Amino acid sequence: MSYRHAVVLSTTSFFLGVLFISFNVDYRLLYGEVTPEAFQAGLQFYTTFYNAPVAVKTLLHSLIGIDIFAVVLKLNKWDESALFFDGSSLVALMAGVVLYLSVVIPGVKTLMEPLAGETEAERVEVLRIVGAGNTMTIGCLLAVLAMQAGQEYARRYAVRELARFKEAEMKANKTQ
Repeated sequence: MSYRHAVVLSTTSFFLGVLFISFNVDYRLLYGEVTPEAFQAGLQFYTTFYNAPVAVKTLLHSLIGIDIFAVVLKLNKWDESALFFDGSSLVALMAGVVLYLSVVIPGVKTLMEPLAGETEAERVEVLRIVGAGNTMTIGCLLAVLAMQAGQEYARRYAVRELARFKEAEMKANKTQ
């Protein structure tokens, strides 16, 4: 496993951890009866997220950039494994980033700066949309991890088969 591979795995796993924390709040809003307690918990969680110090937001966004950069560097190898596994990882990662930028960030901003005349039912719906965006982003990041695991499995399988082939070739040469 290379350093690039480790960077992709560690940053992707970090973001999965962050999203699984938010899934504790999102789950009650998406898959259960929306109670006032669930709404307040979601609102409080995303308020904390929105009001986080700039250093925290910068760290999160920098890690997103590092993750994309590491996948692009892995793709630079330009063999079949890189094209399939790293290309698929880049597509899944970019889908997750697009979801984050187009659903989660605007949704959280809408929650923090509600429009005049916005009802509580509309705010609940915004919370549910943000939760759904986070859940889809989890799926995208899991796809990245699956592609990276598949790439490592394929590499190990190829090494094992090559060793088996060389061993069979050596036995064939000895018997001749």
